Amino acid sequence: MGIRVLKPMTPGTRFYSVDTFEDITTNKPYKPLLEPLKKSGGRNNTGRITSRHRGGGHKRQYRIIDFKRKKIDIPATVQTIEYDPNRSARIALVKYDDGVITYILAPDKLKVGDVIVASPNAEFKDGNALPLFKIPIGLFIHNIEMKPGKGGQIARSAGVFGQLVAVDGKNAQVKLPSGEVRIIPSICYATLGTVSNHDHEKISYGKAGRSIWKGVRPQSRGMAMNPIDHPMGGGEGRSKSGGGRLHPRSPWGQLAKGLKTRKKKKLSNKYIVRKRKGK
Repeated sequence: MGIRVLKPMTPGTRFYSVDTFEDITTNKPYKPLLEPLKKSGGRNNTGRITSRHRGGGHKRQYRIIDFKRKKIDIPATVQTIEYDPNRSARIALVKYDDGVITYILAPDKLKVGDVIVASPNAEFKDGNALPLFKIPIGLFIHNIEMKPGKGGQIARSAGVFGQLVAVDGKNAQVKLPSGEVRIIPSICYATLGTVSNHDHEKISYGKAGRSIWKGVRPQSRGMAMNPIDHPMGGGEGRSKSGGGRLHPRSPWGQLAKGLKTRKKKKLSNKYIVRKRKGK
């Protein structure tokens, strides 16, 4: 894939770049694997906004993705590489030898016609899924399960990957995209290779309206508000104190910089071998 930078013909196109979609082979999704996607606008079941700056955006349909890769020892042939509006990565439509058709996360460099398989005895090539204890140390992996049979939960965004660091009996150690090293059961499945569309992070929206198309609404700084609306509002001129409060915080008083929010007695702490970068 590549990125096309627009000429600055207008203020909106001055910093505007778009995807060339060179890796996409079709613009029509497979209808049996589509579901309607209802928007919440950031509101809960009582109608209150619980997640701010959400709403609007273009209509989407959800693509049903097979994160579990549960068709063991059945080869599948890649039919198409498609765009998915619900995620940054590309998705691939695959057809198994028994006739079943599903979507999977497309690994980087996967092409139409490639044959992939999920099996403990699979070949070590991108797109194949294996249990962690069968994967050689040091290989890049993605779509990593945290619980056996639950489906991949880690390393699913565009361009990311985990790395198998060690395997010791029932447990394996995986280095995650954040830098954290975590213990995962060695019978959990993972897909070899990195996730596709690694240039996604280089795209510049160029204007505020493009965020609206994505369903992201505008955000106002707390310092630009009145004291009634935000703890950091008010003051004469650009007052960093924000009405006597020295540290940046959320509208509800939660400290915004440096506060550790992870519970000290969280059950999953024992599975973290090394904390993520900067922590």
